[in-house]
Amino acid sequence: MRTRTRTIPTILKPKRIFKILLASGVLLGICLTAGLPEAQADDFFVYSPYVVQGQSELELLGHGFQDSRPAVSGEYAYQFSAAHAFTSWWKPEVYFGVYQHAPGGPQTLVAREFENLFQLTAPGEYWADLGLLASYEYKTQPGDTSVLEFGPLMEKRAGRFVHRLNLIWEKPIGGGASRGYEFRSAYSLSYQWYRGFAPGVEVYARPHDNAYQIGPVFYGELASSQGDELEYSAGVVLGINRGAPDRTFMLRLEYEFF
Repeated sequence: MRTRTRTIPTILKPKRIFKILLASGVLLGICLTAGLPEAQADDFFVYSPYVVQGQSELELLGHGFQDSRPAVSGEYAYQFSAAHAFTSWWKPEVYFGVYQHAPGGPQTLVAREFENLFQLTAPGEYWADLGLLASYEYKTQPGDTSVLEFGPLMEKRAGRFVHRLNLIWEKPIGGGASRGYEFRSAYSLSYQWYRGFAPGVEVYARPHDNAYQIGPVFYGELASSQGDELEYSAGVVLGINRGAPDRTFMLRLEYEFF
């Protein structure tokens, strides 16, 4: 949640940023014919575009479904990861395990992931702060195709209000993979009441899965005198159409240190 003044890497000039956004807009049109895979833990997470050089992170994300349909209710997923920001604009992250549990079935390791977050602009330089997410997800189950993910991350601060918007595209790769792209979006609005507690709302859209959700979330940070922080958030989003689960409960924990 915090921001610090950072320099823009020399390779990320405004013209290059514009090209990235233009390409993303074109891909959005292409994506409107694609379908989505089953939701994973990072599908219910709104990324911030900021990178703090030298900072390391340990993270746990998880969600669970509650629904009137027995085939959906009780499904959950979680994943844990470690990250380190090597520069002021690049933070790679390794997800050691992505686990899912379907109703009536066992808990299964379904994927491992290598994720990269690039900060493209300095805070306050433009109307909104911009970043880019790029990741490779290796599927561990036979018959599942691995996935490339990419897309812009945006944040706008206005007084105590913080807006975040993620537009993420996925491209299945490998033998048997579809030729289309898959799309999801996530938006959050929070009010920074004080550092330890910020109420807000999150919205998720997976149009090709016909799943749309919205609900309350709270965020917070607990900091030590040594500069370490524990960031947390929890909430529930409600399905606003039949394609989405009735309720999705979410929990995120992130320990940051230098």
